[in-house]
Parts: sequence; structure tokens; C-alpha cells
Amino acid sequence: MDAKEISLDEQEVKPVVDLLNDYLANYHIHYQKLRGCHWNIKGQNFFTLHVKFEELYTEAQTTIDEIAERVLTLGKPPHSRFADYINESRIKEIDTIGMQDMAMIDAILDDMAQLIEMERELLEETEQAGDEGTNDMVNRFMQFKEKNTWMLRSFANKK
Repeated sequence: MDAKEISLDEQEVKPVVDLLNDYLANYHIHYQKLRGCHWNIKGQNFFTLHVKFEELYTEAQTTIDEIAERVLTLGKPPHSRFADYINESRIKEIDTIGMQDMAMIDAILDDMAQLIEMERELLEETEQAGDEGTNDMVNRFMQFKEKNTWMLRSFANKK
């Protein structure tokens, strides 16, 4: 498929596709971090955070699939190698074994802030390309993270 098949100009959409692949890489690292937090949470907040991390990684898994499918819809292949994800991601891997619960929340909040920043960049590019489909998708993802940022910050008693 080609972007022109959905009435988009391939040259105008190329920056969107490049950003979506970077976004996909970052989301994969974020997803694995959420899994690690879910598996390795300990302490008095175990029951609350174990469930919350599962909710977040389940949503991230769905988001990853939607991002990859959008890249395909725009006529390009999504990146699919972990080596690429690690090399391209702004978000860095961490070792969650033995990590304190509030440090886990801080790490997830940092990821969400970086993902929201990328989403804002994507929204600008999609607007310039006239790509309302990607714009709507990214806006929905951003709203989910904005709400969960507020919830996690409230849980951690942060401003």
C-alpha cells in the first residue's frame, strides 16, 4: 500500500512515518519497563501497583500494535527488531529487580513525559501532512497518558 491510496502525499507523510517508528521504539522500551515493574513490585503498595502496572502494560501492548498498523497503513514497514528499538529509543532500559515502588513510579512518569513530548511532535507533523487519522490516534494515546500521569503523581503525592 501507498499513502496516496488514502489520499495522503507520500513526501508529506514521510516525517510522520519516521516519527511513528521512533515512537514505536520508545513504546517497546516503555512496555518492557512496565512489565518489569509489574513482575518485580514488592512492599506495601504491591496490590495496588501490581494491578496498575498490568493495566498500563496491557494498554501499551494495544498501543504498540496500533502504531505499527498505522505505519503499515501509511505504506511503510514498522520497525520490528529489539536492536532497533534499543538504538532508536530516547527511553532507556532499567533493571527493575530490587527497585523501590516509588522509584518505579518515577521511572514510569519519566517515560510518560517523554512519550507525551513525542506525541506533541507527532501532532505537529500530522497536522502539516494533513494526516487526521494519525493525529486522532496519537491524540487518544496522549490523553490516556496525561490522565495516568495525574493519577500516578497523585498516588505518589507529587505536585
